[in-house]
Amino acid sequence: MLTSIEGRSVIVTGASKGIGKGIARVFAQQGARVLLAARDLAQAEAAAAEIPGGLVSAVAADVSKAEDNLRMAETAIQRHGGIDILCCNAGIFPAAKLFDMSEADWDQVLDINLKGTFLSVQACLPALKARGKGRIVVTSSITGPITGYPGWSHYGASKAGQLGFIRTAAIELAPFHITVNAVLPGNIRTEGVQALGPDYIAKMTSAIPARRLGTVEDVAYAALFLASDEAGFISGQTIVVDGGQVLPESHMALEDLYS
Repeated sequence: MLTSIEGRSVIVTGASKGIGKGIARVFAQQGARVLLAARDLAQAEAAAAEIPGGLVSAVAADVSKAEDNLRMAETAIQRHGGIDILCCNAGIFPAAKLFDMSEADWDQVLDINLKGTFLSVQACLPALKARGKGRIVVTSSITGPITGYPGWSHYGASKAGQLGFIRTAAIELAPFHITVNAVLPGNIRTEGVQALGPDYIAKMTSAIPARRLGTVEDVAYAALFLASDEAGFISGQTIVVDGGQVLPESHMALEDLYS
């Protein structure tokens, strides 16, 4: 059993839905004081209201803006007395193939997914350092670091970039006992994936050895481990949460398993 995180101050960005909301819910269930950050305050507050307990609140923050991240960090300090754990989860994945992708399309994805990770971490560093130890968990993806998918070259670049970021950040923050790690989800059943339609879900499910899409809790419990005291000697590392999706070299590797 992991050491309890009861009472610890947690920020989860991009927490109004999907994986971020799942991470917030699991951390709150463990007794943490959780601040849900999202661009839309009403959506963040609605998500917070769905999570049982009185230790959950919301704040509006666009992670691509330095001032919003500073306000987010200050809100956690005011409400919780400091910051112990930062979960950098905010991200977008609009599809655009290279022939059609605009410079604005590219910049929007990189600004939120990659620059937003840097700005969130930087804003929370003084409070994490003041605690004498801290945990930073980044939500990356298998897309970019391991796999590719048509239409998501900008998304893949941002997610691969996050891993480059955590490796150097882990070195720089080690003297302050702050670890920096990442979870790499595969296909997780979120609102965004549901919107891609039943054909997409059926095809993706057939490519996963576990024969199901992941749940947000699958990712959240991996993040919980990386945020634990027991993971204190792990930094700059990644955990793939994909049901084995990246393992088969082709669909043929799975045919005999389920025939």
